[in-house]
Amino acid sequence: MWFSRTLHLHSACCWFCLLLLSSPLSTSCPDDITSCVELEGSPLGHLVQERRSGRLFVGGVNVLYQLSPQLEVLGRSRTGPKMDAQDCLPPIVLQDCPSARMTDNHNKILLLEETEGPEGPEEAEGPQGPEGPGGPEDVEGAQEGGLIVCGSVFQGICERRSMENISELLYTTPHPFDTQYVAANDPRVSTVAVIITTAGKQEVGGTSQLRLMLVGRGYTSKGTGDIPPVTARRLSPVAPPRLAFSQEEELGKLVVGSYSQYNNQFVKAFKHGRHVYFLFSRRDAYHRKEYASYVSRLCASDRSFSSYVETPLRCAGGFNVATGASLAARLDTPALFVTMAAGQASTPVATGRSALCVFKMAELDAMMRKAQEVCYTQAGKGSDGQEEAYIEYGVSSTCLRLPKDSVVKYPCGGEHTPSPIASARPVAATPTVTTETLLTAVTTTTEAGHTIALLGDREGNVHKAVLRSDGSAQIYSSVAVDTGSAVHADLLLDQRGEHVYVLTHSKVSKLPLALCERQPDCQSCLAVRDPYCGWCVLEGRCSRKQQCQHHPVANHWLWSFEPTSRCVSIQSVEPANQSRAEPTEVNMLVLQLPSILDSLSCSFGPLPPQPAIVSGTSVTCQSPPPELLPPIPAGSDHMTMGVALLFGHVTISSAHITFYDCGATGALNQSSPCASCVLSPWSCRWCPLEQRCSSQRSCKTPHIIYSQRETSSGSTSCPALFSLLGSSLVPVGFPVTLRLLARNLELFSAADFVCVVEVDGFQFHLNATLETHDVHTHTFSCSTHQFQYAVRQLERSAAVYLLSGDLRIDTVPSVSVRMYNCSAGQSDCSQCRAVPAEYGCVWCTGSSAPSCVYNQSCSGRPTYSCPPPRITEVLPVSGPLEGGILVTIHGSNLGVTYQDIEGGVSVAGRKCVVQAEGYLISTRIVCELQPSPVPGSGPVLVTVATHQTGQSAQTFTYQDPQLVALAPDKGPRSGGTRVTVQGKKLLTGQSSDVEAYVGLGRCFLVEQLNDTQLVCQTSSSPRTELVPVRVLFGKAERVLSGAEFRYLDDPVLREASPTESYYEGGRSIRVTGTNLDVVQQPLMAVWAEPVELQRVKRRRGLALLTAKHQLAFNSTAPTVSECCRVLSPEEMTCLTPRVTSNLQVKGVWFQLDNVRVDFEQIQGRPFLYFPNPELYPLSRETGSPFHFKPGGVIAVEGVQLTRAMSRQEVEVRLGDARCEVKTLDSTHLYCEPPVLQPASRGSQELPSLTVVMGNLQVDLGVVQYDTDSLLPVVPLAAQVGLGAGSAAVVLSVLVVILMYRRRSQQALRDYKKVLLQLETLEINVGDQCRKEFTDLMTEMMDQSSDVGGPFIPLLDYRSYAERVFFPGQQGAPLGRTLDVPESRRATVQQGLVQLGNLLNNRLFLIQFIHTLEAQQSFSQRDRGFVASLLTVALHDKLEYFTEVMKNLLQDLVQQYVAKNPKLMLRRTETVVEKMLTNWMSICLYSFLKEVAGEPLYMLYRAIKSQVDKAPVDAVSGRAKRTLNDSHLLREDVDYCTMTLTVLVKNGTDVQPCPVKVLDTDTITQVKDKILDQIYRGTPFSQRPSAQSLDLEWRAGQAGHLTLSDDDVTAIVAGRWKKINTLQHYKVPDGATVALIPRSQNSIGINQVFESGEKASMLEGEEEEGLRAWHLVKSEDADKRESGRAKAIPEIYLTRLLSMKGTLQKFVDDVFLSILGTKRPPPIAVRFFFDFLDDMAAKHGIEDPETVHIWKTNSLPLRFWVNILKNPQFVLDVQVSDSVDAVLSVIAQTFIDSCTTSEHKVGRDSPVNKLLYAREIPRYKQLVERYYSDIHSAASGCYQEMNSTLTELSGSFASEMNSMVALHELYKYIQKYYTQLVLCLDQDAAAHRMQLAYRLQQVAALLESKVTDL
Repeated sequence: MWFSRTLHLHSACCWFCLLLLSSPLSTSCPDDITSCVELEGSPLGHLVQERRSGRLFVGGVNVLYQLSPQLEVLGRSRTGPKMDAQDCLPPIVLQDCPSARMTDNHNKILLLEETEGPEGPEEAEGPQGPEGPGGPEDVEGAQEGGLIVCGSVFQGICERRSMENISELLYTTPHPFDTQYVAANDPRVSTVAVIITTAGKQEVGGTSQLRLMLVGRGYTSKGTGDIPPVTARRLSPVAPPRLAFSQEEELGKLVVGSYSQYNNQFVKAFKHGRHVYFLFSRRDAYHRKEYASYVSRLCASDRSFSSYVETPLRCAGGFNVATGASLAARLDTPALFVTMAAGQASTPVATGRSALCVFKMAELDAMMRKAQEVCYTQAGKGSDGQEEAYIEYGVSSTCLRLPKDSVVKYPCGGEHTPSPIASARPVAATPTVTTETLLTAVTTTTEAGHTIALLGDREGNVHKAVLRSDGSAQIYSSVAVDTGSAVHADLLLDQRGEHVYVLTHSKVSKLPLALCERQPDCQSCLAVRDPYCGWCVLEGRCSRKQQCQHHPVANHWLWSFEPTSRCVSIQSVEPANQSRAEPTEVNMLVLQLPSILDSLSCSFGPLPPQPAIVSGTSVTCQSPPPELLPPIPAGSDHMTMGVALLFGHVTISSAHITFYDCGATGALNQSSPCASCVLSPWSCRWCPLEQRCSSQRSCKTPHIIYSQRETSSGSTSCPALFSLLGSSLVPVGFPVTLRLLARNLELFSAADFVCVVEVDGFQFHLNATLETHDVHTHTFSCSTHQFQYAVRQLERSAAVYLLSGDLRIDTVPSVSVRMYNCSAGQSDCSQCRAVPAEYGCVWCTGSSAPSCVYNQSCSGRPTYSCPPPRITEVLPVSGPLEGGILVTIHGSNLGVTYQDIEGGVSVAGRKCVVQAEGYLISTRIVCELQPSPVPGSGPVLVTVATHQTGQSAQTFTYQDPQLVALAPDKGPRSGGTRVTVQGKKLLTGQSSDVEAYVGLGRCFLVEQLNDTQLVCQTSSSPRTELVPVRVLFGKAERVLSGAEFRYLDDPVLREASPTESYYEGGRSIRVTGTNLDVVQQPLMAVWAEPVELQRVKRRRGLALLTAKHQLAFNSTAPTVSECCRVLSPEEMTCLTPRVTSNLQVKGVWFQLDNVRVDFEQIQGRPFLYFPNPELYPLSRETGSPFHFKPGGVIAVEGVQLTRAMSRQEVEVRLGDARCEVKTLDSTHLYCEPPVLQPASRGSQELPSLTVVMGNLQVDLGVVQYDTDSLLPVVPLAAQVGLGAGSAAVVLSVLVVILMYRRRSQQALRDYKKVLLQLETLEINVGDQCRKEFTDLMTEMMDQSSDVGGPFIPLLDYRSYAERVFFPGQQGAPLGRTLDVPESRRATVQQGLVQLGNLLNNRLFLIQFIHTLEAQQSFSQRDRGFVASLLTVALHDKLEYFTEVMKNLLQDLVQQYVAKNPKLMLRRTETVVEKMLTNWMSICLYSFLKEVAGEPLYMLYRAIKSQVDKAPVDAVSGRAKRTLNDSHLLREDVDYCTMTLTVLVKNGTDVQPCPVKVLDTDTITQVKDKILDQIYRGTPFSQRPSAQSLDLEWRAGQAGHLTLSDDDVTAIVAGRWKKINTLQHYKVPDGATVALIPRSQNSIGINQVFESGEKASMLEGEEEEGLRAWHLVKSEDADKRESGRAKAIPEIYLTRLLSMKGTLQKFVDDVFLSILGTKRPPPIAVRFFFDFLDDMAAKHGIEDPETVHIWKTNSLPLRFWVNILKNPQFVLDVQVSDSVDAVLSVIAQTFIDSCTTSEHKVGRDSPVNKLLYAREIPRYKQLVERYYSDIHSAASGCYQEMNSTLTELSGSFASEMNSMVALHELYKYIQKYYTQLVLCLDQDAAAHRMQLAYRLQQVAALLESKVTDL
């Protein structure tokens, strides 16, 4: 008790300290969030709420929080980290658990144990994901009630804490029993739990109530892996010897056959009625192997779990993985709301596509009861005989045929009933909501009788959806709670049901269910469509229904979610228009007016409200008095004001009313105010004597004019000036008297009238005299006046009106005066005469200057006949003989009308037909030129009115244009060719008159026309044709004779390369195609735009995507182009245009006249521009020359040298000579200068080195040649001073230095020269390689098409695994059966099952491996064999196998870190290294099938095809075509290719098949090639063997001859016997042969030749002293080989290079498929590389080279090299020695590419390394990028890896013979039995787990021996 009190005090103090020292992180909440708090300990795991106080409890990583309902932190307690390891049992002792580390404690279970009765709280906590607390010290005794907290450390033990002070521990234990391990010890494995109270038997303590916690947890491969998926744990009473949280035998558990196979991913646990339910997902282990979601059920009172039943859930649409759930009522019936996602490709990984599905609890219970009934009474079969129920979880129980009433009698099962039961029929549902974002949480609530679902998703959003009665739902709102952070499954409603608590990664947020109060008016409230909201009419606010006081009364609360809801609205207002001067009653018709408990009032605009009278739906109000109304705006006669209905201060509805002012109406039109007044839409009247518009019905004077709304006369009653008597034309400067007509002037005095004329704002007041009047009409005469105004135009309008005193009489708008001035714009006589006669204008000549004036103002004599015409200009001055062009004549007095000059125009003596549409009075004549029979010239004559003639000073010429020549004479159909037509007098007429045509298409003039040359651009033609060239001169046509233009097919571009250039441009692009010579001037064009514009676009985002698209078609965008040079019709070269660095290239194309071809259309990819390369100066010292020793090469360093340039394109100049470029890579350029120093090209003394790359020229400095000289002689004075001895020493030192310097320089020169020689050789054989490659690809594609595609003979998984796990072993365990006597089979199998269970114990397995490896007799072969046996035995538990492998690798890392870490994984020296090889092989099998298999097979076929094309020695395996110099056939063997016609029997038909062979082939080689051709689409294992067939030559009448490698005709010379070939039998080309079954008496010697083995031939003859040979005798070859120098002759190296060049693409394809970064790397590679990175970080290894070596040793060298060297491990093919030799070189190249050391070659380097010396740096970059991309990719692939391993376990486990593997493993246990038992006994943890005892049990069963059990 003292310890307990001390602990409580200590906990309280800690809690107080933490409360003071720690506080939540400050955070700002989104607008839609009431409050939020960010907490440490992410990811947060669980959230629960105490119902009485509303306090919240949050479980996170290493911490537990207590929050107030307002999310204030009330308490905090640390729960971790703890010293722990997943594979160690608590308590943790470092000596017994060296892998223990400080481990985060993730909260797995958080439950409130509130004291209630048997039907107590239904809590369910702990869905998937990282969550956590842990366990502190022991407290004696356990109390009821409290906070149940279970963490991930210490194997998931639980503790009980006080709800008042979470730091106070009510129960924990420092020494837990294995029955107290509750939660999953892996943060990623889900755990759920629910507390129930049930009746129990009377126990010590006196209570019969038993409180249990039912726990569901997933499978974990570490630690205790034998905890069932569902267990019952005791909470109370826990009087000794009972233990809290203990799994007791009598409490029940779900028995499972294979824990890893039934890896349930639990989502929810809950209680409903008398049952407890679990929701989970897992793979359907019994049927389809697909993942599905399930609901299982147990009776709450069932202690033995006999009532366990589960049924699958099926949500239509492929939603199969449950992610969250909530139990709630739907339409007053209980239902389970489940968020479900579509699983990713047969994995439990949820995709974004998800849905909410609702399952009625009654349907779930009915389905499970039906499954019980069928399994109890019908053996699981339905009435139709189909399976409806079965026994799940791999137990031995079966469905029975019990009595029909068994379910009624035993609803919760019994000892005799079958269990656990699974329904084969799912409960189906249709999604109510579907989304493309993963839903992770759901809870439900009810509002106003409607069910509302709250859905959380992976992106941190909460969606609100209302569920309809038809089963559908509608999401009406989405709130971003914590963007980017998934919403946890624990969504909790607060006590009042107004808020929901949302748990995310590191936040708890309080989200209101509705924000009705944010909607300011009825329209926005109803528009929000929120089922929580409605408009409370009399309170004027948006609220929930219960918050509206009078909501039961109709129309008082309008529901927002109801589509028919409408706001209270004023339907009409009467009167709608009201005079502001006369207040009146306003009646409003109001729709949906609620019954008013109190009075309403009206409010007009801002004026105070006034009472309203309500009558039904009508409301009456008094309009406000005029003085209260606001003023009317200037320029208007009315104003509109709002009118509102008020209930108190609440506006119920509003409308508008218009107040008008008649006085303002009359003032709107100053010229006719009376008409404006009476014609307005208002009820206005006009008082004429008062000049006032009024709304009153009477005026102060007796006269009034009523509105048109009141009388039909309207404006016609207004006094008004309505017309002028006589013409309205008034000449300026001449006295005029105006006469006016008016009406309705009886009211006015005639003596008071005045005429007013207003011009440009100036008024002329004239006395008005009444002349006459009748009934209503008055005639006035205005006094005579002479008007003046500024002369600008002929005519000007002026207003005129009458005044009566000060009163203005209306003037009808159509009445005005038109003043005019004859001299304005009439500059000559003809123009003056053209003025209409009504104006009275005449041409007056009496004054000094003739002018156009008013006739009565002419002081002289008017002239009625004008002077002769004057011609100033004629255009054009030439025309064709045929006429037809228009001639334009400019001048003056060219007639008054068109008729004046019609027929009066002649040009050069020929009539010219005047065009009426072109005539301008007096100034311009347009006429059509008429034909002339002969050329000639003359003036233009114009005759006006037949008597006056004018003559031009210019001369017009009739001429005959001629077309002489054409260039070019051909062009593309699309047009665009600039054609030059040469001729004479081509400038006939104007340029606009000249039109050129090529055929029927227009040829558009593009240059200024001259007399001798016309240049035009052709248009398109619909076809290729030969067409004439025509030119139209007006209507005259000239056709070019003797030459025609040929339209040819458009040029087609097929290929353009290279596809890159530097910005500087100038790179030569070779373009091939057809009809390129058709193009006149091909261009290569580049469209670019400034970089700044690109940046602006990126900032603007989506809006600028459109702008960018439009810019692509902007012809004004900056473009640069370069001309191309056409070399032939099929080829042209273009130099890339220069682009400045501030431009971004957007497109590159070829402009071929009118044909535009984008570069991307040719090559399928865009043309790329790269920044210019950087070249470094030769000399590091500025200003000093670079010293060069003749005989070597100059090395230039730089960056990105090969990014857009090849070696052949680079030119290097040294002075005035060339420096020949030998090698170019991305960072170096090597060139060989002349032997003698060249002369300088400039003024410098020394030559400078200039590198030219297209337009880029870089001067790298001057070069000075060093001349060889002897060492300088020691000065004589020094010799005398130092003496002979010192001189000798100095001389010796100098000699040593000189030798070292010479040798190092020589080595460098040798290295560079070797590279140069290799490259030169490769260039020399390049053409041959390309031809070979083309032939090879053609041959392989022919074969592929023959078999319907590229057939890939991949091995099935079992064969693949057998070859990889047990290479070269016959009778591998996968193909054997258990070899034990039948009498002991059952016992042995039982023992092997127990051994398998023992191997599933991690501690035993690791001890087993370490013990075996410690034995000296445990050989290297044994280690690999045991590792493969373990792989087979644990293949169905790959996740566990992986964890064990990781543990062993951690130990291996520990060992090598202490020694030399770079040596780790280099060789397979331990069991775990072979396990790693097997693991990689398993995980990468699908990658081999889908990605790497095809290029690997293509490489194999390419190698085999190339090898078979040349001789292969059947004895030595040497080949003429190979990559391996040790397998190179160096002798020159004469051979020729021949084609045999092979007769192939196909059913009853015999078909001939051509097969290519060599005349030097042995008979067996011929048979192999025939079989390869005939069975090319068949795997090798399914073909007949060459040894089972004979080759028969059918030579017509000569009969049939069986050919053989050895027969009596074989040639024997001395002790050598030559193998027979086709050449030996003299078989001719085209001979007919057939393969026939081998006869029994045939000599079976051909077997030895099958793979070109090096074994001795003709064994019978060997015994007689004879040796077989084929192409070369091995003795001679050996002698020549031993005598040959190390360096290979160039002729042979050429053969190797030729083979290499031919295979290069296939090698590249294989390497790219393995190391390519375009597709994501396999998950296993990412997972394991992450593991290696973690290991390096854990052990402080910062050297990147070490980690690189580890990765290389684990993947490329351990797996891929094995596959490259042995394709038969993956493919069903045969690999001969000659093919194997080539594969070995490629594999070695792969190894060299993965190393970090620099790859250098020299004179003594192996030829195989020399071959790929240039490619290896490129491959190294591939490897480095592959590693880098994996390293930089986001980690966290653990869960995906586990899913993959689980899938692989289920997919291939059936193909593994685990029993035989276990039996083989036991042989090693038997061999080292004593050592194993001793080791297990000495290990404390193993001793506690009684592992030695269990091993003895296994031994007893397998060996039938007595042990000391």
